[in-house]
Amino acid sequence: MSDVLSTERAQFIAESLSAMRTRIAYAAKAAGRSPSDVTLLPVTKYFPATDVHILYRLGCVDFGESKVQEASAKIADFAALAPDARDVSWHMIGRLQRNKANHVARWAAWVHSIDSERLAVALSRGVEAAMHAHERSTRIKVCIQVSLDGDPSRGGVQPMDVHGLADVIATLPGLELAGLMAVPPIAADPEQAFADLQRLHERFVIAFPSATTLSSGMSGDAESAIQHGSTCVRVGTALLGLRPITSP
Repeated sequence: MSDVLSTERAQFIAESLSAMRTRIAYAAKAAGRSPSDVTLLPVTKYFPATDVHILYRLGCVDFGESKVQEASAKIADFAALAPDARDVSWHMIGRLQRNKANHVARWAAWVHSIDSERLAVALSRGVEAAMHAHERSTRIKVCIQVSLDGDPSRGGVQPMDVHGLADVIATLPGLELAGLMAVPPIAADPEQAFADLQRLHERFVIAFPSATTLSSGMSGDAESAIQHGSTCVRVGTALLGLRPITSP
C-alpha cells in the first residue's frame, strides 16, 4: 500500500498546513511575538480519521472536535490507523452538555467551552470517574468560554462572571484552569472583539497567573486574533477545505 502522504488528499492538506503555518508566523512576527507562542489547533470535526492521520504524519498532535459522538468514534478510528500515536491531544471546542461530560472525560485533554459551574462540576466528576476506572491519569485542561455579545444561544459567560467561575474551577480536582476562549459575535468587527478579549485576559491572568491560554481566532480571522494575544487558533476550513457534512 502506498504511503498515506503520497495521496492527492495528503498533498492538499500538506500545502494547506504549510500555508497556515506561514500565516501564523507572519502574524506573530508582525505582533512582535514568537511564532512558537501560538498553537495551531486543526479542527477536524466532520472530517474522517484518515485526515487526522495525515495531519499527524505531518507533525500535528492537537486536534479539535465539537460533537461528542462523532469524536468518540473518530478517536477509535484514528487509534486503529496509528496505534503507536501516544502524543496526541484531543480538544473539545464545541458547546458541551452536562449529560455528555462523562463521555468527554474519557478522551479529552482539553475542553475550551466551560461556561457554567454545573458543567464544570459534572466534567470534574467525569474525570474522577475515568481516573478511578484507569481510563485516564491526568486532569482536563479547561478554558472558560466568554460571551462577547450576550447571546446565550452561542454559549459563554458574561465577562463580569468569568472570575467567579474560575474560582469554582480552581477547587475542582479533575480540572486544570488553562485560560479563556471566545468567538467574535456574528457580523461584529473581529478586531474590536479580540481587543476586548485581550484586555479581559490580561486582567484575568493577574488573578490566575497559570491561565495563560487565550483560545481565539479561526481560519478567517487568525491574524487579528494573534495580533491581540491569541495563543491558540482553531483552524478547520483553511486546512481541510469545505466540510463534507453540513452542521445541523
